[in-house]
Amino acid sequence: MTCIKQGVPFQGTAEQEVALKEAIFLLKDTKGSLMPIMQKAQEIYGYLPIEVQTMISDETDIPLEKIYGVATFYSQFALQPKGKYQVSVCLGTACYVKGSGDIFHKLESLLGITNGECTPDGKFSLDSCRCVGACGLAPVLMVNGEVYGRLAADDVPDILAKYE
Repeated sequence: MTCIKQGVPFQGTAEQEVALKEAIFLLKDTKGSLMPIMQKAQEIYGYLPIEVQTMISDETDIPLEKIYGVATFYSQFALQPKGKYQVSVCLGTACYVKGSGDIFHKLESLLGITNGECTPDGKFSLDSCRCVGACGLAPVLMVNGEVYGRLAADDVPDILAKYE
C-alpha cells in the first residue's frame, strides 16, 4: 500500500469493487443501511477514500455530502490508509499530564507526519486516542496494539527502531 501526505493514491482492485457492490446490493434497501454499508466498505478497503464514498453514493443514491459527513463525524471511519505499523498515542488526561503531548510531537518530528497520516513508504501511521485503559502506565503509546508505558519523548526512537 502506498500512502502519501497529500492526495493518497487510490489503489482499489476490481475484486474489491465487486465485493462492495455486492454488499451494497444486499444492504441498500434496509432502513438505516448507510452505516453498515460504510462499515463493510471500510472492511473491504481498509479506509474510505473519496472514490469509495462516490461508489456508495452512486449505488445507493445517497448524496456524497451525506456520506462524507458520516465518514468525518464518526471516529470509526478512516479517510486515509493505515500504515503497516499503526502508532497510537493516548492523549487522555492521565497520559497528557504525564507528557504524552511531548511523545506525540516527537513521533510527528521523527516520522514526518501528523495525526491521521501515513508515512510515504506505508510503514507507519500516527493517530491520537483518548484513553487505552492503562492510566497506571501513563504516558502510553501503542504500536499495533502492543502497549508501551511510562515513557518519555526520548524513548520514542528506540521504540520505532524495533519496527524498522
